[in-house]
Amino acid sequence: MTEHGDATRRGGDPALDEPAERAAARRDSLPGFVPAPDQEEPLVAEHAWGAPTQMSSELPGVPDAFQRLWTPYRMVYIQNGQMPDEHACPFCRAPELSDDQGLIVARGETCFVLLNLYPYNTGHLMVCPYRHVGMYDQATTEEVAEMAVLTQTAMRVLSQVTRCQGFNIGMNQGRIAGAGIADHLHQHIVPRWTLDSNFFPIIAKTKALPILLEDMRQDIQAAWPA
Repeated sequence: MTEHGDATRRGGDPALDEPAERAAARRDSLPGFVPAPDQEEPLVAEHAWGAPTQMSSELPGVPDAFQRLWTPYRMVYIQNGQMPDEHACPFCRAPELSDDQGLIVARGETCFVLLNLYPYNTGHLMVCPYRHVGMYDQATTEEVAEMAVLTQTAMRVLSQVTRCQGFNIGMNQGRIAGAGIADHLHQHIVPRWTLDSNFFPIIAKTKALPILLEDMRQDIQAAWPA
């Protein structure tokens, strides 16, 4: 019997005699099977700045579908711990410095805006009152009003400069709530992109976008309305 006839007798397709082709055919016939796209959607860093990414499949061991968020600069914060005392408050110190030294992008009457030295995403800004006050309910009416205006302006500028598609905005009130510098009020403004994931945790589809802080500060300050 010919090879073709033998394959037909077994109920097979002579065009699928190779084991790999047969396995692929069985896989494709499974209920609910969805073939992978020819090209995956670009990840956040690739989408915005063309930065390299590293998926779990590229690492030794068993892949776990997580993309790693490499933020080695945050080790400085981890090793140093929280602020030793109120006299070392960086939010009191920053306004005394030049804009580039203090990473300040805008100064108001009662509040100012600066880049986070240990950002969770590129363009991570904070709005702070000049006054050393810890809790939001201790802020004056003028401070609250200007924080709101500066936050709105920051959102518009970040949308223009970073092309972000959303934001996480909020405050951690008190050390128990996760505030690293609990004694000086500050509001976080963190840009978000379509393919990133939850706020703060290192989880899948989250990527630090590599750009020097000073370059980012200059871009934001240049776009800030006079």
